[in-house]
This record gives sequence, structure tokens and C-alpha cells, in this order.
Amino acid sequence: MRRRFAALACVSALLASGCGSGSDSGGSTPGQPDDVKVGLISILDVAPIYLGKEKGFFEKRDINLTLQPAEGGTETVPSVLSGNQQFGFSNVVTLLLAQQQGLPVEAVTNGVNSTGVDGKDFGALMVASGSPVKTVADLVGKKVAVNTFKNVVELAVRASAVKAGVDPSSIEFVKLGFPEMPAALSDGRADAVFVVEPFQQIVLSQGGKAIASSYVDMAPDMCVAMYFTSQKLIGENPDLVKRFTEAMSESLSYADTHPDEVRRILPTYTKIGPELIPKLILPTWPAEVNRESLNSVAELGREEGILPGEPNLDELLP
Repeated sequence: MRRRFAALACVSALLASGCGSGSDSGGSTPGQPDDVKVGLISILDVAPIYLGKEKGFFEKRDINLTLQPAEGGTETVPSVLSGNQQFGFSNVVTLLLAQQQGLPVEAVTNGVNSTGVDGKDFGALMVASGSPVKTVADLVGKKVAVNTFKNVVELAVRASAVKAGVDPSSIEFVKLGFPEMPAALSDGRADAVFVVEPFQQIVLSQGGKAIASSYVDMAPDMCVAMYFTSQKLIGENPDLVKRFTEAMSESLSYADTHPDEVRRILPTYTKIGPELIPKLILPTWPAEVNRESLNSVAELGREEGILPGEPNLDELLP
């Protein structure tokens, strides 16, 4: 069981050792803007916060925003709890695991959602051109690539398996980074992969096809990730948390209603090629967290052994 939480276990040790005493007050100085650092991954999902910074949504609320890219969402939890960053962006399974470990994290606003449209989502379970795998039912005994074991992508694939009447334990999951997955399909290292944009478009350009919209299979309009902070910061500087949340809500709403602006800003912080940007299926960015979708994620997570018990959503959600 402990191995499932290895990515987060260092946080508990960090807090126990007292190393989590870094200042997470946002650098508050009377009469001066608050310095705020946000840990995130440089992916399509976080376009709203880049737009919000550009449009001045944070500046007008006296927030001097610094965006700090991370390799993965699990990295942001230790950084926020140690006070090195004031806020972070992470997928919902990582945050549910953190909450169940008793780590003092709390979501402050929504991050990104599935489109909720089967066959037209920003992530999909895909196979190569000419693959003998035609449907999810054909995945019994096959290798399926996920970016991280026992996390949101694997859980989504398991949701598609359950929907198709397939025992998820009959699937062999292999770990590959999203950028590796199109090639893995071509050279046979994986029989299927779950990819998000822009890698979905790359697989399609190679003749591949989607056999399931796994986020849609997991929950309608699924909340995939959220922005979060530490309970310490909420207690010490609730006004800053309120202002950050308001700026994020405005940023999410702006991105959701200005898809052309989203596509325009992507090259400024990602390596997505200009030839792919017009083809991307964008996610949705509602300002409110879809609590019902998190109930579905938590229930499936318990059934599949990814979550050890029932999380307390009242403690995790804003």
C-alpha cells in the first residue's frame, strides 16, 4: 500500500522534520502587492492562468504572479506545503491521495474539465493504424501506456474498461511519458495509449484512432485538476487566498469563452507546434468545481484500489 503513495510520502517527512517552515504568506508587505508563486506543469490545461496574468486579472488584485513550471503535479504538493510556492496545480487523484494521507492541502478553485463529449475530448484512449484492437473489449491481456501508475490517467482507463465489461486487472499497464506514446504505438511497445492534447493530434496524424474518451467514461464533465494551497496559508492570509481565487475564476471564465485567445497564448509557454494548435480539442474551464464528478472519481478509485478509503471532500474542496 505504501508504494502507491511514494510520490507524496516525502511531504510527510518534510513536515515532520520541521522543514515546512518556509514563508508561504505570499511575501505580504503593507502597501505592496503580494508576491505569489504558483507551481504548475507547462501544458494546455493551465492556459487560463497565463491568460489571466497577461490580462492583468491578478495585478488588479495586488498580486505579483510568478508561474513556476514543474515536471509533474506531484511535485507541487511538497513545494506548496513547504511554503516555497503559495499555490499549485494538480490532478484530482493526487489531491485526493494527499487529503487521505492527512496532508494539509485544500483546493481553492477549479483547474480544468473534460468536455464531457464522447469522441470529442482533449484526452483519449488510442490505438495505432491497423491495430487488431478495435474496441476497449479487445484490451484483455494487452499493454496500455499511462503517464503515471495508480493516478488519474490509469483510473480513467480503468473506467473505460469497467464500462466495456472488461476486468481492469486483465490489462497490463506500462508507464511512458506522453511525448513517448505516439512512437510506442508505432513500434509496438504499447497496444494502446491514453494521451492528452497535443499528443492526441500526433497519434491521429499517424493514422491512429480513439477507442474511448476515458475522462468522459469516468464522470460527466469530469473535473480533471484543481488549483490548491496549504491550510496554513488559508489560516494566515485568507485575504490573499480570496483575491487569488477571484483572479483565477475570472481567468477560467475568460479562457472558456475565448478559445482563440487560448490558442494564441499556447506557444508562449508550451512547445506545441504551430501546425497542431488549430487542430487541438480544447478542454473546458468552468470556474466552479464539479463535485459530483469527484464523487465518481473517489468511488471508482476505492473500487480499483487506487484510493485507500473514502476522502473527505468537504475538507478538500473550497
